[in-house]
Amino acid sequence: MYSRLIEIFEDAELVERIKRRLPYLFQLAELESSRAGKTGMEVGSVREKIIIALLIYKFGEANVETEIPITEPEVDVKLFGEPLSIKTITGKSFGGVKLIWTVDAQKAKEFRENYYPHCDILLVQINWNDAGGFYYIPLEAQKRLFGKIGRQNYIKIPKAGTNPRGVEKSEVRV
Repeated sequence: MYSRLIEIFEDAELVERIKRRLPYLFQLAELESSRAGKTGMEVGSVREKIIIALLIYKFGEANVETEIPITEPEVDVKLFGEPLSIKTITGKSFGGVKLIWTVDAQKAKEFRENYYPHCDILLVQINWNDAGGFYYIPLEAQKRLFGKIGRQNYIKIPKAGTNPRGVEKSEVRV
């Protein structure tokens, strides 16, 4: 799938459109997902739908499968039949990217023991009033990093007694 997703970044007209429109659409997503001035965690699902709409715009509805169960870990959409994960984060840091949403400590431990990267990632970093980013992280790069640093360093389990709502990818600088 590498060659197909990379087309997004090679299409100069689309890149300009993303730069111009994505911040506005994500701002609308935050407004839609806010109550009493606080953005709810459902904003991630709204942002995901925006990115899926971008994929449909670029590759056509016939090539983007959206009927993926919400309980399916990591996979948010299939592009040309291949699984794809869409992640969005807010802030300057790349920390906090969830691999699975759960508050159950035992489920988090089981996930860490069984997890292995299995799909490409589109990662959007929202950094209001500063530069954000739109990144493609191929599955092969994830597998190489996983093999290099190991399961314990790749996956960050929530601290006991906290409510972080999920298991995260460690913030790794390579």
